Amino acid sequence: MLKVVVFSVIILLVCLVLFCVKIIIKKNGRFPNTHVGGNPALGRKGIKCAQAQDFEAGIQLNLFERLQKDF
Repeated sequence: MLKVVVFSVIILLVCLVLFCVKIIIKKNGRFPNTHVGGNPALGRKGIKCAQAQDFEAGIQLNLFERLQKDF
């Protein structure tokens, strides 16, 4: 049982190091921005992240508020 746990931890560490090779070797290396808000192609299509859409939906006026604002 202990051998399996140690072996699993070693495999996870090797995978983590291989995953981070670009970050470790490259000066000022960092993970790519995979967030929807950081993708210029999606921004051009008008697609935003869920948090931004929730914020915009929260500040939109409903019909009753729009009618009150007009009068």
